[in-house]
Amino acid sequence: MMSDRTIFHLAIPVKNLAEARTFYCEGLGCQIGRESRGAMILNFYGHQLVTHMTPDPIAPQKGIYPRHFGLVFLTLPEWEANLTRVKQNNLSFYQEPKIRFPGQLTEHRTFFLEDPFSNLLEFKFYTHFEAVFGSREFSQVGDRV
Repeated sequence: MMSDRTIFHLAIPVKNLAEARTFYCEGLGCQIGRESRGAMILNFYGHQLVTHMTPDPIAPQKGIYPRHFGLVFLTLPEWEANLTRVKQNNLSFYQEPKIRFPGQLTEHRTFFLEDPFSNLLEFKFYTHFEAVFGSREFSQVGDRV
């Protein structure tokens, strides 16, 4: 069981720390923690996101599955404020904002961004909070069968 003091940690590959800083800090409003020549720790909305330089090619995905990460906002105004920030900073959408599963318990608003290194980010708000972790009677998880 997680406490209120438990935060999520994710490490992602990047090719250029300056570009990562521009996208994540200027674009999304993340704060920089520690930084070295090969890595940077970011405060990603209260969670630890670490960008690691890699000499290896980073292949773009052919869609949002199987790999992406992001945030589930707890209120619609927070999700909308994030969407406004994205638009004001001219970040490119990988998938435009939309409502998935309208009228169902699993209804949620979502949009996807792609960072300069082909990492995909999803930002969601569920109309019914119980759908975030619960609603086991529904089999809708993503678009795949």
